[in-house]
Amino acid sequence: MKTIIAIEGIHCYSYHGCLSEEAKIGGEFLVDVYIEKDLEKAVWNDNLADTVDYVLVNTLVREQMAIRSKLIEHVGGRILMALADAIPGKKSIELKIMKLNPPVNSPVDRTYVVLKEAYL
Repeated sequence: MKTIIAIEGIHCYSYHGCLSEEAKIGGEFLVDVYIEKDLEKAVWNDNLADTVDYVLVNTLVREQMAIRSKLIEHVGGRILMALADAIPGKKSIELKIMKLNPPVNSPVDRTYVVLKEAYL
């Protein structure tokens, strides 16, 4: 049974960006994580050890978002690797990192990058 675990809207204040001002003042980011995995065992036994722990995902995302990167693609790659290492077995991970109010010389609500990887 394929199951998708979704953790959406992880709010982070981080210092990602190519401009020196972004390294100093930072900005608001939102991160969404989707993990597809066979979680049939958890469906039937009601045991946290047999599913994906939301607290673990949130912690790993926040740890990686706290490390400055110029590109959100780069921090996204680190998040994917951290999640892949921490969650055992076959899985597919999709990650969306949104930068709110990016400094692009005109009003823009957000920019984002979506990364997807399957770990078989």
